Amino acid sequence: MTTYLVFEPPAGRDDPAARAERIVFVPDRFSWGAFLLAPLWMLWRRLWLVFVAYFVVMAAVTLGLMIAGVGPGARFPVGMLISLLIGLEAANLRRWALLRDSWRERGPIIGHDLAAAERRFFDAYVAAEGPAKPAPAGPAAPRPAASDVIGLFPQPGANR
Repeated sequence: MTTYLVFEPPAGRDDPAARAERIVFVPDRFSWGAFLLAPLWMLWRRLWLVFVAYFVVMAAVTLGLMIAGVGPGARFPVGMLISLLIGLEAANLRRWALLRDSWRERGPIIGHDLAAAERRFFDAYVAAEGPAKPAPAGPAAPRPAASDVIGLFPQPGANR
């Protein structure tokens, strides 16, 4: 079972159905793409500030290790540890970027896969919205006569 963080786009002029189409589900798990290809993953996910910060940190760490006289054999594991950290924190990086862009966090949802999580979320989402318009009232039902039985007991004083 995977936990997904659900984010709704900022309220705009679009209707609720169009806004529901843009809802994002971010899996809260290790990201192999972010671990193996961190810069490309950041660009693909449009995490521009995260990409710039990653580039600055990697340049500073590499330059610092070179100035310290550390060889390439020791710099590689340091780079892998930073990539491991990016893979572990990928969901939090996406969460931070979405919240920064004024997206609203709707909460976590759990599912075996993305389709099951979406189904569970939208079942609750539609139920929370309620019916769009109340049902039109039909004609009033005729009132029962005084001698008719309503419920389990007859009217007082009626024939038995």
